[in-house]
Amino acid sequence: MRTTIQVADEVLAEFKRFAADSHRSLGAVIEDALREVLARRRAGRPAHRVRITTFKGRGLQPGVDLDDGAALLDLMEERGDRS
Repeated sequence: MRTTIQVADEVLAEFKRFAADSHRSLGAVIEDALREVLARRRAGRPAHRVRITTFKGRGLQPGVDLDDGAALLDLMEERGDRS
């Protein structure tokens, strides 16, 4: 998309130097700067809170690795066979 904006001369000059130094187009550098501002704005918003339902129990059992999905599935299947 093409648009026209007014930018202070010194800011434009700095963006042009940065674009030349990084071997990128002026448009790409300005687009990245705009994306960064928007990302920071989104990051500043409070995260949507998620309520997790828990059940009474003994907590995390020894040897359980929550980052290992396959091992968790094996453990759940193993414990299901005991019932």
